[in-house]
Amino acid sequence: MKFQLVINMERSTPSIDLRDLERHTLEMVQMADEGGFAIVWAAEHHALELFIGPNPFAMLTWWAAHTSQIRLGTAVAVAPYWHPIRLAGEVGLLDLYSRGRVEFGIGSGAFQREFDRMAPGLKQTEGHHYMEEMLPVLKALWRGDYTHDGKYWKFPESTAVPKPLQKPHPPLWVAARSPHTYDIAVKNGCNILSWALSRPFAEVESYKERFETALANNPTARRPIFATMRYTAVYDRPDQWEVPVNAALRQMGRFENLFKNLGGVREGFPEEIDLESLNSRQEFDIGALRQNLMFGTPSEIIKKLKPYEALGVDHFTYCASYGLGFKEQKRSLELFIKEVMPAFAGADRAGPQMPTQEQPRSRAPAR
Repeated sequence: MKFQLVINMERSTPSIDLRDLERHTLEMVQMADEGGFAIVWAAEHHALELFIGPNPFAMLTWWAAHTSQIRLGTAVAVAPYWHPIRLAGEVGLLDLYSRGRVEFGIGSGAFQREFDRMAPGLKQTEGHHYMEEMLPVLKALWRGDYTHDGKYWKFPESTAVPKPLQKPHPPLWVAARSPHTYDIAVKNGCNILSWALSRPFAEVESYKERFETALANNPTARRPIFATMRYTAVYDRPDQWEVPVNAALRQMGRFENLFKNLGGVREGFPEEIDLESLNSRQEFDIGALRQNLMFGTPSEIIKKLKPYEALGVDHFTYCASYGLGFKEQKRSLELFIKEVMPAFAGADRAGPQMPTQEQPRSRAPAR
């Protein structure tokens, strides 16, 4: 089992200086690069201080200049907010700048609030239709001249400029939850990004079952990589659990606000709603969070991760961004690299051996 990192530029309060945040985020990425993580992911979000990422390609270009081997992914580019020609070119340019280290993740979008501003009139639940049309268009543009006459985009003959260094294109990833999205991902040769939120391990098992069903329904498709994410915190002593759990609860209060449009957003800062008022409040029980999230001492984390490895999770995605303090984030990542990763054979401390795709890839030397 290999490891990925999700790290956002997140501000939960105006007291967090953007310059300190910028420096901390880059240092976390550099720690992951030196520690043998396979991929680091940057998100796309708009007008939200909690997830600063108006263009993930800009962030990844910055990280590329300060790292040597970790692969650089979008998690995810939101299909309804992009034109295919522009998106294909952005991927190609980042692949050039990073010397062939791009992993391209695409999704349908998460928050209706963002849709109301970036794609007015479009329901978040309809975003997957744009992703389904976008995927084959991008592949065609990366191949060469192509004319498109679709439902959501129409354009005369064009191509991607520049084209990616990796041929025929960088590895593709889809953020998947529904069985339909798993099927679309497998049909299009895409790897899987999944997230069980704060739900029990049974939720991860259900995602893996959808993955296997999609493979069975598409017998000629290659087997993609299956990755799953959890909020993660590794600490020195068992009695330190309250800090990450309380941070996660605050984050979930803001996330549920955005996901379900239940509260306001002031100056880009989402209000924290009362989780006890939700029908799903049992998901936020402190005991359940301690069990379901990847929180613990190094030995506890190894024990928690072993069932993921046994299930057949190819990559575990370590999410560092949920309001934990800078000091705690760095200590957690340090412990994970030094004491957890060596327990898993796939965590190659010499550096990531990526990508895995249907054809061999060019792998340019590090800078």
